[in-house]
Amino acid sequence: MSQQAVNGVSHRGKVLTLDSMNPNVKRVEYAVRGPIVQRAVQIEKELKEGVKKPFTEVIKANIGDAHAMGQKPITFLRQVLALCSYPELLEDNMFPEDAKKRARRILESCGGHSIGAYSASQGIECIRQDVARYIERRDGGIPSSPDNIYLSTGASDAIVTMLKLLVCGEGRSRTGVMISIPQYPLYSAALADLGAVQISYYLDEDKCWSLDVAELRRALNAARQHCNPRVLCIINPGNPTGQVQSRQCIEDVIRFAKEEHLFLMADEVYQDNVYAEGCKFHSFKKVLFEMGPEYSSTVEMASFHSTSKCYMGECGFRGGYMEVINMDPEVKAQLTKLVSVRLCPPVPGQALLDLVVNPPQPDEPSYTTFMKERTAVLAALAEKARLTEETFNTVPGITCNPVQGAMYTFPRITLPQKAIDKAKEEGQVPDMYYCMRLLEEEGICLVPGSGFGQREGTFHFRMTILPPTEKLKVVLQKIREFHLRFTQEFS
Repeated sequence: MSQQAVNGVSHRGKVLTLDSMNPNVKRVEYAVRGPIVQRAVQIEKELKEGVKKPFTEVIKANIGDAHAMGQKPITFLRQVLALCSYPELLEDNMFPEDAKKRARRILESCGGHSIGAYSASQGIECIRQDVARYIERRDGGIPSSPDNIYLSTGASDAIVTMLKLLVCGEGRSRTGVMISIPQYPLYSAALADLGAVQISYYLDEDKCWSLDVAELRRALNAARQHCNPRVLCIINPGNPTGQVQSRQCIEDVIRFAKEEHLFLMADEVYQDNVYAEGCKFHSFKKVLFEMGPEYSSTVEMASFHSTSKCYMGECGFRGGYMEVINMDPEVKAQLTKLVSVRLCPPVPGQALLDLVVNPPQPDEPSYTTFMKERTAVLAALAEKARLTEETFNTVPGITCNPVQGAMYTFPRITLPQKAIDKAKEEGQVPDMYYCMRLLEEEGICLVPGSGFGQREGTFHFRMTILPPTEKLKVVLQKIREFHLRFTQEFS
């Protein structure tokens, strides 16, 4: 009897192979943690093992991970989380009374008074109430209902969940989703995974990465030939481009969404990160309601926020929420069902979100320290945004738009033709080749613009402005020297 059919089972290799796996997953790409970052991790190991390099550490400016880059946690947030994690500390007098009060309230809303218990799938009720009140305050009194709030595992989880609800149809009726180019690769990755059609609209680099409705219309009309466009995604403040949308622009986008019958997704996770003079964050919801009932009672929208950015930078806790507006009640029931399959978002992340939306008040003991820390973080980021833009613009062959908000810069780099040819020889996209060389020679990890999308024939990289100011100056200086050397080599 042949070896192949032992016990009547034929051995034909593995059940799961690259050929037999889900093809959509193979199409997923996520540049922020792509090959360049894997190489950076490898280099770090080599440095530990004593391999000699022209640098002593790898500086990872590839991802918006504030604490990893040395930003200190906000004291009040960590005090309350410590109390929630280890309630015996409530007896300790080293914690301020307002921190204890917050912790008691959160613990009282947890099963068995423990953040180790599951919560309701939509999130803890009293935290959703606090989120709704925060939104009302932020938007000058426009009502928000806790029933429309869904807590999530960071904003990413809510964005993917929302896209999952929206995607349907086959062939020409397949759902098309409009995303900005450059974009945060979560969007292209989620669309690939869901088998939806990506509709790219380009931001205008010459006008500080602004969004133009004529460009939205061009992209939409072109896409209607091969799919059914149903969703428009907006990131404001922008990632990777750092622009802050004007109120007028938001109104135009809302009008466009209504005219073209599109579901709006507003990614507003950088809403506290606005630095430029004359720029202000306007939430899509506030503008929608100020445009009157013709819009506010018809335009369907979901907006997203997170604990990972702004002054908190608490990425690892995976806290976030979305608010849905004008959603069909029957669809909302389906959404609630869908989130219940995953049981609930992490409860420590929910607790953290509660503190972000319900921070210390002027009459509470933690207020002074909290405000001092919050202001210091945001002021340092504003200073670093200015420093980055100014420094890059002194380098021949690098042009950088003002970093109006968020925590990244997305400068354009001019590459000599010989460098472009060399990259092609190596089988790499030109800006990927550039960033790989920068990593190998200077130990600086950036993400090439090609990972976010860019106009044909242009090259960029994304760099976070998160490193401490002194380290950031070193990074900028090293990039400057590298760029001049690289250009020289291929001229």
